Amino acid sequence: MSGEIRRVVSKDGHNNVKIDNVEGMIKLFLHDIWTTVVDMKWRYKITLFASTFIMTWFTFGVVFYLIGLRNGDFAADPLSNHTACVMNVETLTGAYLFSLETQTTIGYGFRHVSEECPLAILALVVQLVVTGLAEIFVTGAFLAKLARPKKRAESIKFSRSAVVCERQGRRCLMVRVANMRKSLLIQCQLSGKLLSPYVTREGEKSLIRQATLDFQLDSSDECPFLLMPLTFCHVLDGRSPLADLTADNLPTRQFELLVTLNGTMESTGAICQSRTSYVPQEILWGYEFKAVLFNTPAGKLVADFSFFDEVHRCGEPAALTDDTEKLQLEEEYRRHSEADL
Repeated sequence: MSGEIRRVVSKDGHNNVKIDNVEGMIKLFLHDIWTTVVDMKWRYKITLFASTFIMTWFTFGVVFYLIGLRNGDFAADPLSNHTACVMNVETLTGAYLFSLETQTTIGYGFRHVSEECPLAILALVVQLVVTGLAEIFVTGAFLAKLARPKKRAESIKFSRSAVVCERQGRRCLMVRVANMRKSLLIQCQLSGKLLSPYVTREGEKSLIRQATLDFQLDSSDECPFLLMPLTFCHVLDGRSPLADLTADNLPTRQFELLVTLNGTMESTGAICQSRTSYVPQEILWGYEFKAVLFNTPAGKLVADFSFFDEVHRCGEPAALTDDTEKLQLEEEYRRHSEADL
C-alpha cells in the first residue's frame, strides 16, 4: 500500500466511516432522543442544560403574565375588591421571577399565587410537572454520559505494532494489551476482524470483506482479569484468514486488522470495549515483544511501560531469556487467576 493509509477504525479506536446522504436523518435522531442527548458533546449538553431551565422559566413566566393580563391585574385603576392571580406581579419581569422561584424553591415570599384564580393554580401545577420531567431527563442524560465506560476504555493500552514470530513451534500474530488503572477488568476477551478488499467469482468487487481472527492467551481465549500487560496470540495456521501471509507479501497486502477487547468493569459491572487497528506497515515480521515484567527486591512484580512497545528480533540469545521469563510469569498469573475463580 502506498500513499495515505486509510483506516476504518483509527489507532485510538474511533470510527472513521462517515455517514452521508441519509434521508430523514433528523427524524431518526429525534425518534431516539435519549441516545441523541447522551451522545452529544459536552458543550452542546451544557447548552441544552442551561437553555432547558431558562426557556421553561421564561415560557411559564409569559403564561403567568398572560393570566394576570386576562384577569385585569395590570389595570391602572383596579377595583377595590379585585384579587390578583399572582400577588405582587405587575410586569413581565416579575412574572419571570415568579416562574423562576416556582421551580427553584419550595415556598414563596413576596410573590405567590392567589386562591381566587383557578387558572393560575392549574398553570402552577402544570409547570411543576413539566419542568420536573424535563429536569429528570436532562440530569439523567448528564449522569448517563458520566457513567459511560467510554472513558474507562481509553485507559486500555494496545501495542503500537503487532508482531509475527514463532511461539511453541507455531507461527503466531501477537498483540500486547495492558490495563493502565488499578481497578480490574474481568472476563476479558480479545477478538479480531480482518477487513480487506474482495473480488467474487462473478467479478463483483467488494470494498470490505470481514473475516474473524481468534486470539488466545496461552491455551484459553478468555482472560479472567486484566491485571498486567499480556500478549494475545493468533495462530497463523490453515484455518486463519491470514494463512497465506508471508514476510515477502506482507508489505504489498491490503488489509486492516481491527482488534477489540471486551471486558467488564469490576467496580460498576458495566461492559467496556476498547478498539484499535493495524495495517500491514504496523505488523513486524520476525519480531517479538520485549519483557515488561520485572521482580523487585521486595518480591513484587513491576510492569515497566517504557518497554511496552519495544520489540526485538526472534531468536536473539539475550531475548530468549527475557521471553522465557515473560512466558513463565504469564503462565503463573493464569494459574493463580484460575485458582482464585
